[in-house]
Amino acid sequence: MLTKNMITFDSIRMKIYDKATVHVVGGGASGRAVLKLLESCDTPLVFHEKNEDKLLPEFKAWLEEKKIPCFFGEHKKENFKGCEIFVPSPGAAIAEFTEFLPRNAIAVSETEIAYLFCEDVPILGITGTSGKTTTTTICSAILEEQGLSVFTGGNIGTPLSEYALKRIENPESQKADVLVLELSSFQLQTCNALPVHVGICLNISPNHLDYHKDMQEYIDAKMELFVHQNENDFAILSPDLAHLAKKYRFKATTIIFNDEAKNFLRTKLLGQHNQSNAEAAWQACKLFGVSFENAQKAMEKMAPMANRLEFIRELDGVNYINDTKCTTVSALEVAIKAVSEAGHPIILLAGGKFKGGDLEGILPLMQKYVKHVALYGASREIFEGAWKDKLSLSYNEKMADAILCAKEIAESGDAILLAPATSSFDQYKDYIARGNDFKNTVLNLK
Repeated sequence: MLTKNMITFDSIRMKIYDKATVHVVGGGASGRAVLKLLESCDTPLVFHEKNEDKLLPEFKAWLEEKKIPCFFGEHKKENFKGCEIFVPSPGAAIAEFTEFLPRNAIAVSETEIAYLFCEDVPILGITGTSGKTTTTTICSAILEEQGLSVFTGGNIGTPLSEYALKRIENPESQKADVLVLELSSFQLQTCNALPVHVGICLNISPNHLDYHKDMQEYIDAKMELFVHQNENDFAILSPDLAHLAKKYRFKATTIIFNDEAKNFLRTKLLGQHNQSNAEAAWQACKLFGVSFENAQKAMEKMAPMANRLEFIRELDGVNYINDTKCTTVSALEVAIKAVSEAGHPIILLAGGKFKGGDLEGILPLMQKYVKHVALYGASREIFEGAWKDKLSLSYNEKMADAILCAKEIAESGDAILLAPATSSFDQYKDYIARGNDFKNTVLNLK
């Protein structure tokens, strides 16, 4: 497989235009979208999926109708014969496929493929360990308040390939003024030369170390957002990341946003971290001609996002808050600070598939603001190993039972906060399913 430094955006474009054979792995949203985009251009395609049973029936029927060769089950080297471009599912580690791919094959993300078909629209890209989705949503809201047409997608839910295909199928449809894309480390790791006009990196802390081989690989993936920018582009970084501009030799104009700014106090979003997110978004959006007045208007209208410090209900004077999107220890720190700033002692619900992070380092904050930790699910031994005898702890296998335990302990004025600091994959399909379980259980409490 060719290394990144041998691949340019022009070389990817030429391969697609020359009808290179593209192998797509994974039948999730991005895989389905890029297949449909490339099929509309008569690109030779091959599809791979380990779990055939997971495919949507209508998508499987589409594959059969279009006569796209498919390989199901465990991946094999012979199934990738003739592969020139490899488009993996965002959740598939590239290292797993190195042994299967021909020497001259190149790995390209769905986002980068899609941008070949909409290069006339500038990208505002957002990455970071935490706060990506909120900041992406804020950016889109601010730009729209200014009257700009925006496509919002990427890791936030809608693949860029859907926008590109719409433009191909209906050239008269409204063209976006800005593509606002949330980009995860998974997506960026297979971006080779994506030309991002304005990029934001909010923060970097240990995350996805069950996927990336080490922290350096994780940081390198995040920096893919910036390393292909030129002198006409902009890189927006938090103060903690300022040193990376020199280390990675940014060519773009680098802007360090003030992560302690409080410019948008008329908002329903809790916590200083959301003031920081809004400041980063404002610094990006003003580069597209947005006025501060319109940025303020957008922030006043913003409602808390589902599953991100989302207030569910008050019962017997206790507030129930859903932050199921808190999947890292650094996100837990943010959640505790935000809820404590609102004046609530915290009973914390935590547990799940642990992804790494410094649980002992967060103890001083926990001891100051957390009355009790109701653990549940996987990783019990990890949490108890770090917090036993230092915090009040209980454990239940299921979250519903942990909620009942928390309810018994809580007093009027407290907040029961779901901020798991883990992925949800021990007991749930995804973090949304985990959040829905929390909401349903809480709404049925009496």
